[in-house]
Amino acid sequence: MLPLGKLKLDFLENILPDSAHDSRVIVGARVGEDAAVIDFGDTCLVAKTDPITFATDAIGWYLVCVNSNDIAAMGAVPKWLLVTILLPEGNATEELVSNIMAQTAQACDYFNIAWCGGHTEVTYGLDRPIVIGQMLGEVPKEKLILSSGARQGDDLILTKGLGIEATSIIARERESELGYNYSDAFLARAKEHLTSPGISVVDDALTAAGTGGVHAMHDPTEGGVATAVHELCRAAQLGALVWEEKLFLSEETERLCREFELNPLGVISSGALLIAAAPASSQEIVDALGEKQIASAIIGRFQAREEGMLLERVDGERQPLPIFENDEITKIFDVTE
Repeated sequence: MLPLGKLKLDFLENILPDSAHDSRVIVGARVGEDAAVIDFGDTCLVAKTDPITFATDAIGWYLVCVNSNDIAAMGAVPKWLLVTILLPEGNATEELVSNIMAQTAQACDYFNIAWCGGHTEVTYGLDRPIVIGQMLGEVPKEKLILSSGARQGDDLILTKGLGIEATSIIARERESELGYNYSDAFLARAKEHLTSPGISVVDDALTAAGTGGVHAMHDPTEGGVATAVHELCRAAQLGALVWEEKLFLSEETERLCREFELNPLGVISSGALLIAAAPASSQEIVDALGEKQIASAIIGRFQAREEGMLLERVDGERQPLPIFENDEITKIFDVTE
């Protein structure tokens, strides 16, 4: 039986379909790329689909942000959304679906995205709503950014920090048991990670891309930042060295991960963005992000593939950079991994 979470990268790479029969497909199904890209002449259509499976509260906001992030990571502007809403038999109410619809509409309005349609049904075999988005965006062809564009010697930049989405999910999904040990103010801050610093990276991506010197970007989701670094390097056929002392996270993230014995490197991390940048441009990118009040840091560098995927600990010891085939957040749910 396959475990929860993303498929193993080697297995996924072997089973992905080939889209080479259509010459207009610039980026098809590839490990490490955030979205598909189709040639539309002077512009490219960028397309992505992603489900929301862990969160139940504020699910519409998660949906819009997670799908638009993958579009923005390609340098494109997210514009159009289709939504499939699957509701659990026996637990679906008019209030439930109305709330999901309202949350999604509110998020679309906030990010100036047109909700174009989709599908809604009550189905069997679910214990919670599953909402799936298909986001479309557009980018001038010369401004398209691919995950495979990272180069040996590039700096690796991280925005906003580890575990942003996980922090909000934990606080919202486990509030009743956390209330005994954490203040209302603490839990409110943790919940608000959804919007502050926020799980959207559209501003991060478009700000970074606008400075020049960006070779690749990638949006960490399931498996956290560590797994996303692996995916980015897989796409570019490179290795990486990550400096533990440069990684950063909020107090709320650190405490909640410790509470549930989760490794912050491996928890779902929408809200962070990984950027591969020319060393001559990386500080300019960090400064531009700072002007937008977006925290960021250079956390490593890309190296030759044969040098491997390494994490340099604070004491200088180097070890393999972990990859999380099961997202760490699955440990907070009543499931067997």
